[in-house]
Amino acid sequence: MIAIVDYGMGNLRSVQKALEHIGADAVLTSERATIESAAGLMFPGQGCFPDAMRQLGELGLVDVLRDWVQSGRPFLGVCLGHQLSFGESEEGGRVDGLGLMPGRVVRFSPGRKIPHMGWNSIHKTDAGRACPLLAGIDDGAYLYFVHSYYPVPEDASVVAATTDYTDTFASVVWKDRFFSTQFHPEKSQAPGLRILENFVSLL
Repeated sequence: MIAIVDYGMGNLRSVQKALEHIGADAVLTSERATIESAAGLMFPGQGCFPDAMRQLGELGLVDVLRDWVQSGRPFLGVCLGHQLSFGESEEGGRVDGLGLMPGRVVRFSPGRKIPHMGWNSIHKTDAGRACPLLAGIDDGAYLYFVHSYYPVPEDASVVAATTDYTDTFASVVWKDRFFSTQFHPEKSQAPGLRILENFVSLL
């Protein structure tokens, strides 16, 4: 069973439906016991970084998520979940994140329409060519994005793929069994479903 962390940020039902479409057992939950009994954890979301961290704190999920990643169990952050995984964000001033991965979240440089919304391509790094989440995904594949901020990891070696939109940013991060994507695999048609299948295969 895959637990999808439900903290009231975004349409998480679409993530659940995508996982069910590929035959996975997926539940929406904010309960510690359900999360701890899962084989894998998905941490999606949309919205504002400070609001999300407040929600996670009120639900008592901050330590649950930190403990999960520290245990080395399969984790997949998506969109806002990708950003919240890092140490801090400049959205709404300086706001602490979960600190699952060292780095900070910054806003796009001026020059193009923000938010970055729609289809864009990902480019695998040398490390990303071995990333199990990206198995069978072509270099240059198009995925669906909606965001105004993006994370900058302290350790460049964890960047599995990048995307260009004014700035070049980390669109896939990978370390051990920790994975996160700035794009929405559940909205990205065949390549996105393949990415979810790859995650499920790790459980």
